[in-house]
Amino acid sequence: MPLPKINSSEEAIKLEDQHGAHNYHPLPAVLSRGEGVHVWDVEGNKYYDFLSAYSAVNQGHCHPKIVGAMHEQASKLALTSRAFHNDVLGAYEKYATDYFGFDKLLPMNTGAEAVETAIKIARKWAYERKGVKETEAEIIVCENNFHGRTTTVISFSNDEDARRNFGPYTPGFTKIPYDDTEALEEAIKANPNVAGFLVEPIQGEAGVYVPTDDFIQKAKDICSKHNVLFMADEIQTGIGRTGGLLAVCGHCTCENHCERQETYTKPDILILGKALSGGNYPVSAVLADNEVMDVIQPGQHGSTFGGNPVAAAVAVAALDVIKDEHLTQNARRMGKLFRRLMDDYIRESNIVNLVRGRGLLNAIVINDSPESTTAWDICMALKENGLLAKPTHGNIIRFAPPLVMNEEQLRDCVNIITSTLKQFEK
Repeated sequence: MPLPKINSSEEAIKLEDQHGAHNYHPLPAVLSRGEGVHVWDVEGNKYYDFLSAYSAVNQGHCHPKIVGAMHEQASKLALTSRAFHNDVLGAYEKYATDYFGFDKLLPMNTGAEAVETAIKIARKWAYERKGVKETEAEIIVCENNFHGRTTTVISFSNDEDARRNFGPYTPGFTKIPYDDTEALEEAIKANPNVAGFLVEPIQGEAGVYVPTDDFIQKAKDICSKHNVLFMADEIQTGIGRTGGLLAVCGHCTCENHCERQETYTKPDILILGKALSGGNYPVSAVLADNEVMDVIQPGQHGSTFGGNPVAAAVAVAALDVIKDEHLTQNARRMGKLFRRLMDDYIRESNIVNLVRGRGLLNAIVINDSPESTTAWDICMALKENGLLAKPTHGNIIRFAPPLVMNEEQLRDCVNIITSTLKQFEK
């Protein structure tokens, strides 16, 4: 039976409301098509996408190379499970480990799965390599983190909407303030059972909170000194989004794919997702060197769909696009332009306090309380003016367009944003 034709946005929203769980509060835009930096709704209205599915669509909507790889592989072999080998997985694993500079990759499907996988690896490493007594391993995390919404992850979240009435919570986590290396070292010294430090190099969901320039390197140095794994969650910040191949690359200036400059802080465990498939398929991965990854043995972790042939083919194509189209460098250039143009506006504004970010992961802070509806109202007005974005943390609006955006398109978007904001000036 074919799906019924949806004739209007109102009809689609009503169907979701009646038959779907109410676990999201989306902007009332019902999208039916996407290409590059644009999406179209059911009525045919065209928008700039300034969220990119939370940085999953870095390569642009429906990139022909990625879609082509998916179609070609799906028409040959889609799933074997890991009960058998397939002829794509090993080639993908070699490509990705060379691409990011690690020995091994463990393939999964979603970002939350990858975080859970990294936590399991870190704990097992602590018991089998560091000598921590079993069940006593501790992972240090940061306040205002966002690593997913599984039971384990919400156990160390500050988000009460995500936590409330979902307990009992998983033990084994210590929270410290973000961007505070003194607190990190104190927490490690206070507990010899610390296995790892799990951190977002830039806190995206918290409102694109960018740490001080030396935070990542200092944190890695502290972890290395105390034999603690430095675990970078680059699900949202990685794969070109922040103007470096990874956000841990810092203020990267290389013009080639990646020159592994001294600014690169290599994690002990790297967590990837979202743009690893260009938003076309659920693909995530955990990467580590042999000394860490080899603690995982047959039967100890897995997923029916993890490492399936379609995922492997799509991921290779998605990473090719980032490299071949120089999207990392484009994100760096367009991001600098975006922040400069927004700063020009903010100097004369009383509705926006500041713009912050790196590469094409940016946010503006609205001059109103987090409890107000102002940021939401602005996003609704942006929609009417042809640009889609969403608020986070009440009074912050995140802007993250696909990395294929060119300068003409970016300037057009800034004009839409600033003209819309002027409607809300006090």
